[in-house]
Amino acid sequence: MTTMDRRKLLATLLASAVGAVPAARPARAQHHGMAPATVPTDARGVLVFAAATLKPALDAVVAAYRTKEGAEVTVAYGPTPALAKQIENGAPADLFLSADPDWMNYLAERRLIRRHTRADLLGNVLVLAGPGAPTAQTPPVIDRGFALARLVGAGPLAMCNPADHPAGRYGKASLEALGLWDAVSGKIAIARDPQAAVVMVAHGDAPAALVFATDVKDVAGTRIVGIFPDASHPPIVYPVALTMAAPHAEAAQRLLAFLRSPEARAVFDRYGYR
Repeated sequence: MTTMDRRKLLATLLASAVGAVPAARPARAQHHGMAPATVPTDARGVLVFAAATLKPALDAVVAAYRTKEGAEVTVAYGPTPALAKQIENGAPADLFLSADPDWMNYLAERRLIRRHTRADLLGNVLVLAGPGAPTAQTPPVIDRGFALARLVGAGPLAMCNPADHPAGRYGKASLEALGLWDAVSGKIAIARDPQAAVVMVAHGDAPAALVFATDVKDVAGTRIVGIFPDASHPPIVYPVALTMAAPHAEAAQRLLAFLRSPEARAVFDRYGYR
């Protein structure tokens, strides 16, 4: 991402708002188990398994698709690792929208997705969220001199599990690259997903959370206090693909085409995705 792209993305987020780890602490149980996706009992039509972090934007895109096509679509959200494991265990998902390439690769290696349908749909930015009201000022880029340990204080730093969750993996990689991991590794509270980490900040349960920029958008009482440089972690990419066992393959292919359309792109842009 160029500096200009980064600033445009953050300006969009800020403008709307103004208007594994052995030493990790356990966080609140209701927020932080590796819970599987819950498929509604009245699920109809195409069934999409999607990373929980995508919910606000994907709900809006699917609503637009239903209106345009009159098609039935059900989306089940959850942590990417749990979704991939459910597909491996036979869950009847038609489409999988992962929060990172690794778990899509996991399914591809097991021949559980249709490789020719795979596409990199979206990107994101890794940020540090803290309490307070957003401002119009662009947050600083986090570097080796960033006072993270002082900001976190006694902790905890809320983040997803680096052992299996994409956001946690990106986060740990960035902290290690910047020489900041050792200062906070003993003060981490593992969150089920990035939204849960942001909620901990909003509720005063954590002074900071390591999440995606889109997770902080419109969460009252939270703001972006720092941006992790792209070069400090692998590219943040959300791939999508049809599953090999998709029960509604033709309908799922039409939905996939819509997800990649300019109309859907405009919605994702509005929510701050690349």
